[in-house]
Amino acid sequence: MTDIETTNAMRSNSIGWQFIILMSRQGKVRLSEFFSSYTESEKRRVLRDIAIDILPRQPKMCNIIEKGEYKFVYRRYASLYFVVGVPLHMNELLVLEQIHLFVEALDGYFNSVCELDLVFSLHKSLSILFEMFVGGMLCESNKRDVLRSIVEAESLVEQMGKAGEDTASQLDDGLSLQEQFQLGRKPGRRNGNKSAGH
Repeated sequence: MTDIETTNAMRSNSIGWQFIILMSRQGKVRLSEFFSSYTESEKRRVLRDIAIDILPRQPKMCNIIEKGEYKFVYRRYASLYFVVGVPLHMNELLVLEQIHLFVEALDGYFNSVCELDLVFSLHKSLSILFEMFVGGMLCESNKRDVLRSIVEAESLVEQMGKAGEDTASQLDDGLSLQEQFQLGRKPGRRNGNKSAGH
């Protein structure tokens, strides 16, 4: 058996998600995470297949597409497609529920998640994903526990920051004042520049 055949056999025998892709209607990737090993060309092929096979589909069409050694299971929320690649033997209805659970957790954190939240807070979205799914398998299905863990992690980051520094402003580096305002953040001090009152 060649390395490629071995990898494909391992993927088809897996029991969890192989990947998740969040893509806008325009074909822009907003989040992608591969839980199985894929080469860069395989990842590009998956993204191309999603753009070709899923984006043009009508809303009332089936949410499952078989594609070689895996199948796409997807749901559309507003302008975003949540696409998951799973082994052929996996229960599609279970995957649709897992996608919905992930979206509910995002909604709980961002208070009605939108595409901009994913663009500007990708690290938070990935934190929620990794808190819920380990190696593509759902490990935590309680949204409250997931969100509590994320909030605890954020408070630890704030405690570890230097006294008097706004850690949120450290994460805002590179964002314009308008982008920070859209995210509901107060633009913080940067690069050690302190206002005269401090």
